[in-house]
Amino acid sequence: MLATNEIEATLEELPKPLRERAAKLPVTLERVPNADLQVDGIAPDILGLFTGAEFVDEETIPMPPQIILFLENIWEFAESDEETFCDEVRTTFLHELGHYLGLDEDGLIQRGLE
Repeated sequence: MLATNEIEATLEELPKPLRERAAKLPVTLERVPNADLQVDGIAPDILGLFTGAEFVDEETIPMPPQIILFLENIWEFAESDEETFCDEVRTTFLHELGHYLGLDEDGLIQRGLE
């Protein structure tokens, strides 16, 4: 699967300490946000989502962290172009990983991960 291969390749490019930590973070691939997420205010066209505790809070917050990528939304965003899709899977994964590491939207934008 393209998305899985892109995530694995992205992980391999990370510095070793970050790669080891990120590899333990579950990544779920969904078609689109389910009805429950949408009721909770998640936009139906969102590309990715980080849920759970940030890295620094993992031991104090009981909700386990995870990244969710919404593949149909990414495919639509990429206008059905395979190369653009892979690039966006990478960017979205890194964006959500940034949230796990405690970065806010401004910090992610500064790093080109909007």
